[in-house]
Amino acid sequence: MVHRLNLWRAVVGAGQPWQRRAVAIAVVTGVVVIHGCIAQQMGDRMMDLTVHADMPERIEAVYVREMEPTAPAKAPAVTRQKKSETANRTHAAASAASAAQEVVAMAEEAAQVAPEPTPPEPAPSQPDPGASQPAQNASAPSSDASAAAPVALPVAGAGSVPAFSWPTSTRLSYVLTGNYQGEIHGAAQVEWIRSGNRYQVHLDVTVGLSLFPLLSRKMTSDGHLTPDGLFPHSYDEDSKIVGRDRRRWTIRFEPDAIILPDGHRRERWPGVQDAASQFVQLTYLFTVRPELLTAGNSIEVPLALPRNIDRWVYDVLDTETLHTPFGAVEGVHLKPRRVARKGGDLTSEIWFAPSLAYLPVRIRIQQDADTFIDLMIRRKPQLASQ
Repeated sequence: MVHRLNLWRAVVGAGQPWQRRAVAIAVVTGVVVIHGCIAQQMGDRMMDLTVHADMPERIEAVYVREMEPTAPAKAPAVTRQKKSETANRTHAAASAASAAQEVVAMAEEAAQVAPEPTPPEPAPSQPDPGASQPAQNASAPSSDASAAAPVALPVAGAGSVPAFSWPTSTRLSYVLTGNYQGEIHGAAQVEWIRSGNRYQVHLDVTVGLSLFPLLSRKMTSDGHLTPDGLFPHSYDEDSKIVGRDRRRWTIRFEPDAIILPDGHRRERWPGVQDAASQFVQLTYLFTVRPELLTAGNSIEVPLALPRNIDRWVYDVLDTETLHTPFGAVEGVHLKPRRVARKGGDLTSEIWFAPSLAYLPVRIRIQQDADTFIDLMIRRKPQLASQ
């Protein structure tokens, strides 16, 4: 303390009185500015703590190992057989004639092995010409007729998919690039956490430095597991952009209704998801039905977003090779049919990797043509012990 006082006297005491006063004013001003900056930063941090306290409490998970790429599950053989048969049909008239001959042959065979009528009615001495009539019911509607229709997500309780063992808690880390009034860089992560029958999905995005980000967004879906996928209870979103007020949105999911952030009440559609849970729900769907990830298919997802509830259709495009820090990964590209526009809902293009348990290895979130972020996986998925 004595040394500081001597230093102050040495600085202030030197020179003329007006010089000493000027130096003193400059020192005091500098101290006030520095303290003001620190106070502002501390105030922002305290606000962050307050906002985060309003977010759902996160389930903790300890990640102990990395997922190794494996050969993806193959589509059922019957599906591939049908596709092969369809590809070999070059003449519709010839195919129809062949099918008709097969039906007649099946009818004749059925008539030959049909059991004789029970007494007292006499058995017919010759096959009844009308015996071929039931063959008209043997033909089934073509499976190709509905191929162009979007496939809806499973509905909870419908029992439309086989038994599924939910994976352990998983964390995906991404490198972020994009454009927001100029080129931007950052990081992001998607965290899937499971505790018994409860789940949480977190999507955290940071643009700029982690300590002082230009933009940060946290999205959390909280709910429980059903035999047919995720059943959200709440969706919370917290966004902060430098120079703008913080924005907080919450969507509440009731058994038969959804409460939007503006208080409006909407009907809860079967199988509805939110902006965060949709990624894991699609991973679940492709795990139990890998044949859906075939170019040309379409997937319908009911989505509850902060401004509205609507049905989104994703078209399955080609498989692309994505070059990651741990090697090349094949990703199947899904693209929403909606066109991103300023002031509209954010759109997400997603690349799912069959070799990494159908997890999303790339996500492109777009607001409009000039505002987007692109997330590319930067390391192998991290797995918890349970």
